[in-house]
Amino acid sequence: MDTVLNAGIKYGIVPGMANTRKVTVEIPAELLDKAQQASGSGITQTIRTGLQLVAASRAYACLRQLRGKVRFSRSLAELKSDR
Repeated sequence: MDTVLNAGIKYGIVPGMANTRKVTVEIPAELLDKAQQASGSGITQTIRTGLQLVAASRAYACLRQLRGKVRFSRSLAELKSDR
């Protein structure tokens, strides 16, 4: 009986994902199909990947603003010789 109760409590909870939220969203079928084809993944992983890209876009924008403003102490030739 304990096993049945424990399974019922943990149903739907993936280990290591305690800080997740389940959401319901309406997404155009064509958009989801295109995104899945591009990612080669299932629905959940495709949506996670898309959200990660959206979250990272702010960091990318900040990095683009630094273009040409950062001076490096090593030359390109020195960096290549390090390989």
